[in-house]
Amino acid sequence: PEGKMADADSGAPQEPEVKMMKLPDGRELPALADGEYDAIVLGTGLKECIISGIMSVDGKKVLHMDRNDYYGGESASVNLNQLFAKFGAGQPDASLGNSRDFNIDLAPKFIMAGGNLVKMLIMTSVNRYLEFKQVDGSYVLKDGKINKVPATDMEAASTPLVGFFEKRRLIKFVKYVDSFDPADPKTHQGINLQQMTAKQVYEKFGLDKGTIDFIGHSLALYDNDSYLNKPGQDLIDRCKLYGESFQRYGKSPFLYPLYGLGELPQAFARLAAVYGGTYMLHKPVDEVRDSKTPIVPSAIP
Repeated sequence: PEGKMADADSGAPQEPEVKMMKLPDGRELPALADGEYDAIVLGTGLKECIISGIMSVDGKKVLHMDRNDYYGGESASVNLNQLFAKFGAGQPDASLGNSRDFNIDLAPKFIMAGGNLVKMLIMTSVNRYLEFKQVDGSYVLKDGKINKVPATDMEAASTPLVGFFEKRRLIKFVKYVDSFDPADPKTHQGINLQQMTAKQVYEKFGLDKGTIDFIGHSLALYDNDSYLNKPGQDLIDRCKLYGESFQRYGKSPFLYPLYGLGELPQAFARLAAVYGGTYMLHKPVDEVRDSKTPIVPSAIP
């Protein structure tokens, strides 16, 4: 805007009038993604971001959209304002402090250090966009008391989670799991894991109920006992994954992204962006049309 003439009395120029411009909220802007795409991905959950990342690396032209103003979908890490808005709870109380001081996982989970997700992060080089923290330890409730799952020989010798006379049987079982190789019958010790149930495998090693509870819920991480009547292969696979994850870093088999699980989909989104993917947040889709029947917006993730 042009400035006004100088005041005749003061001789000093007056401040020019400045009109404040209203910033767009993302919905008022012209289309940023004109043209044709090999793939359009709706929603920025972990699976969707992995798909868009892989397709972008493969040279596909990808448009990725989300109606939310944050990445992650149902696996996002949100601040306090976003959390209250998502569940229609109004505004958070001011006494809680700055909204950005909070980073809340909508689906809190730990990552097994030796699991497939970590292998995928390394294989795709997405791990370079992430920082991880190792969980210091894990705990279980037994007989009304909280006990640490042993992580050292000294802790294993003194833990109340396994009886004194049971420790030798447990060590025998752990050695069996550690040496088990599906392709090498010599490591099977005559146990057919496709036919024997988990309960029968425990009986083979003479383990009592307390030790079974420890293995099933502290190592294999089952949340109920229904696995006991299912083939023992899954039990051994789970225990083997726990052991391999534990041996990778020590102390604990669990890893956690330093800034929340929402960092995982964002990391794959960065990978897609590096290879030319286009991202649009806070951009709801009106409808999806095919040659026959339009899909209503409520069916869009």
